[in-house]
Amino acid sequence: MTGLQASRRDAAHVLDSAVAAFLAGIARDGSGPMAAADIAGTRVALARLQSVPVDAPQVATEDLDLPVGPTGRVGIRILRPAIANGRPLPFILYLHGGGWIMGGKATHDRLMRDLVEGSGAVVVCVDYALAPEVTYPAQIEQAYATLRYLAAHAADHGLDASRIAVAGDCAGGTMAAAVAMLAKQRRGPEIVFQLLFYPILAEPQPTDGASGPWLNRAMICRYIDAAFPDPASRRLPTAFPLLATPEALNDLPPALVIVAEADPLCGQGEDYARRLVEAGVRATATRHLGTIHDFVALNALADTPAARGAIAEATAALRQALYGP
Repeated sequence: MTGLQASRRDAAHVLDSAVAAFLAGIARDGSGPMAAADIAGTRVALARLQSVPVDAPQVATEDLDLPVGPTGRVGIRILRPAIANGRPLPFILYLHGGGWIMGGKATHDRLMRDLVEGSGAVVVCVDYALAPEVTYPAQIEQAYATLRYLAAHAADHGLDASRIAVAGDCAGGTMAAAVAMLAKQRRGPEIVFQLLFYPILAEPQPTDGASGPWLNRAMICRYIDAAFPDPASRRLPTAFPLLATPEALNDLPPALVIVAEADPLCGQGEDYARRLVEAGVRATATRHLGTIHDFVALNALADTPAARGAIAEATAALRQALYGP
């Protein structure tokens, strides 16, 4: 199926107490990005929400502008392990979430620090242009151009171009999957692993039961309308990877897809992992109970069992893919 799943997933979920308290607070003061009246307000609300103090690992960071991509430049943030041995390190190209319309290197800084600490790899965040100012396929072309640049100039940045993973959350997970497809189609750079947190992999359908305590079908449609104003673009697998044929999925990198029980996108992630397996790709999907879309990225939920478990699983998989068993 290419739509959101209408099933018992849409029934009421028993939420973790911290998740329930977070949602109650958001509902009480109306401060969440999902409640904002326009895109500008959504961006401000997410930035404010993610500005709460949170414990985060110490890493070395560097912000750069690269002269690549369809807009002529792409900003990146490089996050390195605090203790490095001077040898080139594997790297993870990270695409942040935010429904294509919000988010950036600041809103996802803590999550990326967690990935650096747990994996022992460098994380490179692509601060891609947001919709609706820039629309498909500009964002994924910015991401792919960044990947090519870093692979070609790996030695200049202390990176090992033979050990590359792609990762992302929400729309960033969608783009990470698309970049993996582009790397296959365009014969490189080689990617050894893809990590997808609750990606948007298909357009929601009117008949789908797409409700959730944090994200719902109307919000997903709003994001898609901003990022994909041309209806024809929505029929392409690099826009929505669940549209990909078995031939397009064959020989893609191994994948870990992490989803949340109380998320209307839960079924999409599981379906995509299943499709990858059917195409001969080593793929795993893990559903975390009692939590919501964005649970690994939201700083307020960073210490919940689901978020801690998901990060532990993700970083263990990254470490094995990039360093070996």
